[in-house]
Amino acid sequence: MEKMTIKEIKTFLDRRATLTESEWAMLRADHRKGVQELVGRMERAHEKQQEALKRWHDLNQYEHALRDRGIRRIAGIDEVGRGPLAGPVVACAVILPADDQLLGVNDSKTLSRDQRQSMVGQIKDTAEAIGIGVATPEDIDRVNIYQASKMAMVRAVEQLSPAPDHLLVDAMDIPLSIAQTSIIKGDAKSISIAAASIIAKETRDEMMINLGKQYPDYGFEDHMGYPTKQHMEALDQLGPIPDHRRSFRPVRERLKG
Repeated sequence: MEKMTIKEIKTFLDRRATLTESEWAMLRADHRKGVQELVGRMERAHEKQQEALKRWHDLNQYEHALRDRGIRRIAGIDEVGRGPLAGPVVACAVILPADDQLLGVNDSKTLSRDQRQSMVGQIKDTAEAIGIGVATPEDIDRVNIYQASKMAMVRAVEQLSPAPDHLLVDAMDIPLSIAQTSIIKGDAKSISIAAASIIAKETRDEMMINLGKQYPDYGFEDHMGYPTKQHMEALDQLGPIPDHRRSFRPVRERLKG
């Protein structure tokens, strides 16, 4: 390898997924600056890959424990949209195949929008089944936000085909006869729940972006219905629209005015 030019070494490395110990040793022994830069990049990429693999193993602890008991179809469930003043609560249920290495999946709150959008395609390509459940602002006003969140989760599970054998739910018990495990901060502890959180977040964001096109003066595409300064000013100036949650105090107070 020492007789190869740096360009030739780069081409060689681009074609190899892994290197033998002797190949690593030869590269590290090559004192050319360009070669050492290549080695540094490769080592950083390898370290990042190992961190992602460790994170994947950590996120599979609940799934592996259930599969060790012979349970195959495990659905992770999460919802998004409890805090906004407008728009629906959206839940997602995802069944992932055993040991499919979905590296990069994490709690949707820790990912940028670009990262989430990239992961959505990977999850959809990998998942055995995905279900989406929606509770409308009318549902929320009728039964309260907590019960509406459960309603959306139940609707998401009912969309799954094949049906799951066990549910992993983010910090909630839902009224279904399927065996389930409630996990506090589950979107940071279970890969199935994390995948569901990503799909739920991107699905709801898309719905709010479309609502923003329908009501351009409210800026829903910027705040997704959360009570930001921009949203509150629009509420003060324009009043609520049909998609606002009338049972939420900031909206209710403006209806009285």
